[in-house]
Amino acid sequence: MDFKLSEEQELIRSNMREFAAKHVDPIAAEIDENSRHPAEVFQKLAEGNWLGIPIPQEYGGAGADRLTHVIAVEELSRSCASTGFTLSAHVDLACTPILLFGNDQQKAKFLTPMAKGENLGAFALTEPGAGTDVMAATTTAALDGNDYVINGSKTFTSNGPVAGTYVAFAWTDKEAGRKGMSAFIVPRDTPGLRVGEHFKKMGLRASQTSEMIFKDCRIPKENLLGQPGQGVQIAMTTFDHGRMGIAAQSIGILQAALDEAVQYSKERIQFGTPIARHQAIAWMIADMATDLAAARFLAYYAAWLKDQKQPFSKEAAMAKLFASEAAMKHTTKAVQIHGGYGYIKGAKVERLMRDAKITEIYEGTSEAQRMVISGNVLR
Repeated sequence: MDFKLSEEQELIRSNMREFAAKHVDPIAAEIDENSRHPAEVFQKLAEGNWLGIPIPQEYGGAGADRLTHVIAVEELSRSCASTGFTLSAHVDLACTPILLFGNDQQKAKFLTPMAKGENLGAFALTEPGAGTDVMAATTTAALDGNDYVINGSKTFTSNGPVAGTYVAFAWTDKEAGRKGMSAFIVPRDTPGLRVGEHFKKMGLRASQTSEMIFKDCRIPKENLLGQPGQGVQIAMTTFDHGRMGIAAQSIGILQAALDEAVQYSKERIQFGTPIARHQAIAWMIADMATDLAAARFLAYYAAWLKDQKQPFSKEAAMAKLFASEAAMKHTTKAVQIHGGYGYIKGAKVERLMRDAKITEIYEGTSEAQRMVISGNVLR
């Protein structure tokens, strides 16, 4: 087996690390503190053709593979998890379903400008009463002549306040069960669509998250994504890709936590010696490094399977489960290593710990990942 990355992948890693160090690191604390979307960073990402890495060149992307995209999200998240996730949500949750299920006209009209970075995308599925239980959604889309009229609301829509294009889900035939939900492409300026204000969150504060209200929101029927009743399939396929993005984000967080813990433990003197020489601290760092390596291999393997056109749903769930729980566990340890200094607002490890928690929740909780994994193993 060859575990060596290609020259292109190594170059992308190096270039994104350099980009993040120059443009993201200096503002990461500020955008977290102010819950600010770093529009200037995404303008630069667009100029560098970073916003459509795995999208074919014919649709405005870079034409790279999924593993390359995972590496880019990882490196960006190492500097700022909010920025890394904004990129992941745009590509994995909004561009990907249009790429996989859209027709040529939809790809030309919607995917191409998104891949070029002319506008960001968002994915609107979760509702106030329907999180993991997708079937509990109540938003409807009724066909009226040549239009669909959408009514209902969504919540926790990542990129909601800053997106220009939404992939939204609604019932077109509630009586049909899983085959009664459909997916739609909804432009930001559609009459009847109201995007709520950004939620103030515990972590990932610079990633913009909001409600979406559809009130007699009328879109042309050619904005139906895929076939009528294909919405659940589109959503679940999209999540498989999104989970690789969350794994990559978690790995970036964990790498940053390890970096901070190593540096601090070498500098902090207690009992006459750097705390890195105390076994209690050294073993924490050993565990961090081991879980980081395992998480990275799981995520890269899932992306490699995708690139080889092999099934990857189980592996994506494994990567997301392991990487997110490792990130939460070890950012807590990084704060512990820093002691009281790690608990002070403004310490990077404090931000990392807050950012890590959501990775165990969104795009399928850890419990949902275990359902996916066990369902594949036990069938």
